[in-house]
Amino acid sequence: MSIRKDKTSGIWQVDFRAPGGERVRCSAETIDRRAAQEYHDKLKASLWRQDKLGEAPDREFEEAAVRFLRECAGQRDYATKLRHVAFWREKFAGRPVRSLTSDDIVDALPTHRIHQKKAPTPLTGATLNRYIATIRRMLNLCVEWGWMDKAPNLPAYQEPDVRVRWEPPEVITELIRAMTMPWMQDAALVAVTTGMRESELFGLPPSHVDLPQRNAWITHALAKSGRARSVPLNDDAYAVLERRLRTADRWVFTRDGGDGILIQEHDKRILKRACDAVGIEDFHWHDFRHTWASWHVQRGTPLMVLKELGGWEKIEMVQKYAHLAPSHVAAHANTVNFWSRSEPETQTPPARVALSA
Repeated sequence: MSIRKDKTSGIWQVDFRAPGGERVRCSAETIDRRAAQEYHDKLKASLWRQDKLGEAPDREFEEAAVRFLRECAGQRDYATKLRHVAFWREKFAGRPVRSLTSDDIVDALPTHRIHQKKAPTPLTGATLNRYIATIRRMLNLCVEWGWMDKAPNLPAYQEPDVRVRWEPPEVITELIRAMTMPWMQDAALVAVTTGMRESELFGLPPSHVDLPQRNAWITHALAKSGRARSVPLNDDAYAVLERRLRTADRWVFTRDGGDGILIQEHDKRILKRACDAVGIEDFHWHDFRHTWASWHVQRGTPLMVLKELGGWEKIEMVQKYAHLAPSHVAAHANTVNFWSRSEPETQTPPARVALSA
């Protein structure tokens, strides 16, 4: 028989000859005879199509996931890809990748974020796009590997406008002074004067600060873009780093009275209280970087220079600050002057004609 039942486990086994003559023996992994027979028939038909019609063998989602993650190893967002792949695997385990359609993927998308102590919140378009980006990349690679003929077309969800939140120097000065912990004051001051990201700032070791050259550097492992860069220090940043380096051990920034362990993130409570004291709303730690970039553009720093200073990967990432730059077309405004060049007696604007009621 082509299928037989294992007497010990009760699981059905498949046993038949493929068109090429080789023997196929495997478990149907079910105790249901009808399901085992269906598995046998599909497997036999698939092998026949491969042999007679030259079709590539079906590859299951798990195979694609393993190879995809292997190729992504070492990437900075690997943890995110791993989380996304684990989610998709729950939805498509055992499915041939060539069988996945756009509707399958869209219908399987998560809808809410689950919290421990509050109600679920709907996922934003940006979050949905990240899940789609992961499986889109995996399926596109499957096409390159010859595992499927064409990847399904997947939608892009609308994301909110790019957020650029900044404050003028006098407000930032008040905000930093309102912080109740000196280490937070120091970190905020260096953040807003160098544009360093939070992870770059708190992961900065003393060996990566060169005071004589007034420079710090971010390694490729610490940089979000994966590209190492130099961070020039102005007088404000230099003064803070010079003082902290006198007692620094493994990290330049540590909590006051702490044991020198790596700071994972700033103290949100201190920042919130300082914002309340100053009277500003919707200001987050990353907005120190937005503020730094905005000040640069307002004072004439070219966008290409800002891109290198901030470690952005693409010029499009700094275009969001372009509207803050002094206008390069202002000098051409007088090209169309006509009223001021006319005779003095004709410079009085024409009287308005009163309309009768």
